[in-house]
Amino acid sequence: MRFDVLTLFPGILEGYLGQSLIKLAIERGLIDVKLHDIRDWAHGKHRVVDDRPFGGGPGMVLKVEPVVECVEAVRPMADEPGRLVMLTPQGRKLDQRIVEELAAERRLLLLCGRYEGFDERVREILEPDEISIGDYILGGGEVASLVIIDAVARLVPGVLGDELSNRQDSFSGSERLLEFAQYTRPREYRGHTVPEVLLGGNHEEISRWRDEQSRQRTREQRADLLREDKNDRAQ
Repeated sequence: MRFDVLTLFPGILEGYLGQSLIKLAIERGLIDVKLHDIRDWAHGKHRVVDDRPFGGGPGMVLKVEPVVECVEAVRPMADEPGRLVMLTPQGRKLDQRIVEELAAERRLLLLCGRYEGFDERVREILEPDEISIGDYILGGGEVASLVIIDAVARLVPGVLGDELSNRQDSFSGSERLLEFAQYTRPREYRGHTVPEVLLGGNHEEISRWRDEQSRQRTREQRADLLREDKNDRAQ
């Protein structure tokens, strides 16, 4: 799978992409991540990418020309045109279902905003899929693009050492439950012990215990997930 990140600050992403699971996935050729500096498509000697908003107001707005021309230049760099995703607080809120939807693509172009956002004509011309990672404001779309790369890459076959890990993660599976409690050595620490059921080797009992743990944790911490699942089945 290929990710193209269109940003004013490619250096923000380089450190993260050079570490841990993502680094290994890139080295093994399971995913490919290309960074593109929008300033390379800015007009004029000073490569200006932003300007004051018409009508007044605080801050600066990303200009339409460099953004549109950057996307138009990057798209032909691979055989697959890919899906263009604009990272914006106005987009649909990212969840595991959307992650799975994105993982079905062969290529994603992730467009990162800055300042007060994009000139509206970027939306009108490019018609991107607008996605938000939550109801809060970031300094730019770079962190959001990393969230998408990380979440989607986990679903690419071969990226995780154990494919079962994906199915046991929170929000995964048909019921979208939170993950059950996990334990490792030591068996006892400051009076807190590992539940006996996990030590007996009875896999059927362990499976039942984990299922109930997931349901209990979801009821206590994210009851809204149970309501959403019930509504989905009713439709």
